[in-house]
Amino acid sequence: MKKVIAINGSPRKSGNTTTLLQKALEGACSNEAQIEIIHLYDLSYKGCVSCFSCKQKNSKHLGICTMKDELTPILYKIMNCNTLILGSPIYFSDVTGEMRSFLERLLFMNLSYEKLSSDGRGGSNFKGRINTGFIFTMNVNQEQATFLRYNRIFEGLQSLQRLLNGKWEYMMSYDTYQFKDYSKYAVEIFDEAKKRKVREEQFPVDAQKAFEMGKRLSK
Repeated sequence: MKKVIAINGSPRKSGNTTTLLQKALEGACSNEAQIEIIHLYDLSYKGCVSCFSCKQKNSKHLGICTMKDELTPILYKIMNCNTLILGSPIYFSDVTGEMRSFLERLLFMNLSYEKLSSDGRGGSNFKGRINTGFIFTMNVNQEQATFLRYNRIFEGLQSLQRLLNGKWEYMMSYDTYQFKDYSKYAVEIFDEAKKRKVREEQFPVDAQKAFEMGKRLSK
């Protein structure tokens, strides 16, 4: 049975990012895949400490992160799955700190400084194949995201495809609804009525896109 793992980089377990990840897992379930969601904010771990153990020649640790913390067994699970779906809100024009630290650990251990890819950059130590998808949620609308050059975040993470040897997709959910009652918060720059309309009309469309992503990647 195919294994599909979702990684939630949001601090909320019932927010926009988590909702879309769950929809992606529902899509994977339509292919009878075994699914699991992991919440990074539940774990105690650090980003890469540049110990280079994963790069030592003639070592059993080549291509393996040797750090020991609560992320260690998660990395092992991921390297033995078929599909990886990640989700993160955008904070200060990037993924969350927890997601960034996770990606450092996952990607650096798989990056080879000896095997070159077709573009001349480092190749991959990974011998398997994992399809990856990324779901980004953000408070800004699409026009603002374009102005802020958020595409550099999305395109930069295509290293997931290169290092994990599989298909790569990403989707964005813009202008997300953040509060049940906007009147309780100092957020006057946002039009609550407009955001509510996006929530009612666009977010269900985004949810369906997430479902289809999970279905495609888990085939």
